[in-house]
Amino acid sequence: MSGKPPEQALLDAIKDRENDCAFISNGRLLPERALASKLGISRVRVRHILKELEQAGLVFRRRGQGTFVAPPPAADAGRIRVLASRITPRELMEVRLEVEPALAALAAERATFEELNRLRQLMQATLDASDTDVYESADEIFHYRLAEMAHNRLFLNIYNEIREVRKQASWMQQRKITYSRSTIEQLGLQHRDLMNNVAARNSEAAASVMRMHLLVVSNTLMRRRHYTSSF
Repeated sequence: MSGKPPEQALLDAIKDRENDCAFISNGRLLPERALASKLGISRVRVRHILKELEQAGLVFRRRGQGTFVAPPPAADAGRIRVLASRITPRELMEVRLEVEPALAALAAERATFEELNRLRQLMQATLDASDTDVYESADEIFHYRLAEMAHNRLFLNIYNEIREVRKQASWMQQRKITYSRSTIEQLGLQHRDLMNNVAARNSEAAASVMRMHLLVVSNTLMRRRHYTSSF
């Protein structure tokens, strides 16, 4: 181990989204016992660190599944993989434009003070993103935490399926080369507007900003992938 404190060493790996490193394998942190051994600390301290990281919105703990450095996969990823192979961009965006503005409106009504502070940090991460890969990671976590803040388990389950389709649809990989620096900046600023309206408890404005945000996403993808006929 380096001379870094255990918390910092683990935090650096998580923020960098390192995979198959000393602490992370296949998107999950190693089990508590293994982390304790590698960090040279007790399992009690490991649990305390993981709890703080979860409260900060940096990891996702799921009972029986482990601790993820990105939102965990949907429960039935195999079925969704088949569905994703048949879904068009137009179909995906039609559903997102119905579901995600509603989630934003509910988040504005129901988010706790702690959740708002966490979302603000995640929003800033999308603004500070240095490249497309960093932005994609920050964007995924921002939208997932916003969906959680709606405090509706059925809505969150639906959102998880949407997110899994996005991850598995082959044409979504094109997003990494369609996003210019200016597009990333525009999307980040929309995240800020969304955050401000959620924090102000303005559900109607939050839904409107989310809708505009998704239209920028869909138009950017369409423009570069020549999906005009699909949209």
